[in-house]
Amino acid sequence: MTTAALTRPALRPALRAVAIAACLPYLALKIAWVAGSHLGIPDHSVLLAHRGRMAAANSASVLMDSCVVVLALLLTRPWGLRVKAWLLVLPMWLATGLLAPVMTGYPLQLLVRALSGTAVGTSSGPASTPFLDEWVFGVVYTGFIVQGLALGTLFALYARDRWGHLWRGRLGELPDGAVRPAQRTAAVAVAVLSLLPAGTHLLWSTGSAAGLSPSMAEGRTCDQYVVEAVFAAFAVLGAAGVLMVALGLGRSLPLRVPLALAWLGSGATACWGGWLSALTVTDGSADGPTVTMDLTYAVQMIAGILAAAIGAHFFAGRSRRPGRMP
Repeated sequence: MTTAALTRPALRPALRAVAIAACLPYLALKIAWVAGSHLGIPDHSVLLAHRGRMAAANSASVLMDSCVVVLALLLTRPWGLRVKAWLLVLPMWLATGLLAPVMTGYPLQLLVRALSGTAVGTSSGPASTPFLDEWVFGVVYTGFIVQGLALGTLFALYARDRWGHLWRGRLGELPDGAVRPAQRTAAVAVAVLSLLPAGTHLLWSTGSAAGLSPSMAEGRTCDQYVVEAVFAAFAVLGAAGVLMVALGLGRSLPLRVPLALAWLGSGATACWGGWLSALTVTDGSADGPTVTMDLTYAVQMIAGILAAAIGAHFFAGRSRRPGRMP
């Protein structure tokens, strides 16, 4: 699509409508579950074992997805340009972090499914029971992908108009003072920290059960192997992005390339590390998470947050130059 096409007045309202419409099936399904419906949930699903926890999680999911509607309005209405930068950037970073692995992983899962002949959400064990009906995955994940594409495009257009001057040029054109030694040290720390989640998720994606609880090791699916590989990839992308900016690697590259890698990688790593950590903390099963799992998810979250902090410091420094960020 050309730049001229992207700036057509009708495009942004259309994308806003698409983003909001894509939320409706997911919100309706979650609200139905909170109300006690078993729509799309098999009779013997593990989701029915802890009704109170499921209701709380679904209520939180409704609030989170409702934020997409607010963001779509903010990115397309005149009042959205008056919002403080952090009030927009933070929720967009969180939304990107949560949606990007889904947008990447689900198509890969479908490809693995087509090649292996297994159904989405089913375990490789012969007597296993899916925890959701297969159609739920299609409805939910397709909605997430549409939300991500529409909201991501809206944010790219908004950010270009408001802050585009902050990532113009190439890496080699950054002034010497743009990245201080402390930022370089922090970037190296991100890379070192990222080795643990990247390596562990990669190991788990190959089928290894090292560091997993017995129940997790036995209940894994082909889909989960894909998810583990995606988590490993995003951890690497985030570390690569901050290292490229901090150390000046790939000096001929446009500055927006490593910044985009850092944005995507840090968001996905921090958000899913935090989400997985929360799940392990609230796991009340006798066969709970292992120390390796707890450590991996915690370090994953810390590495992503540190990478985001480096990016925030970098943009703060750039914004103090001519063409200040509003």
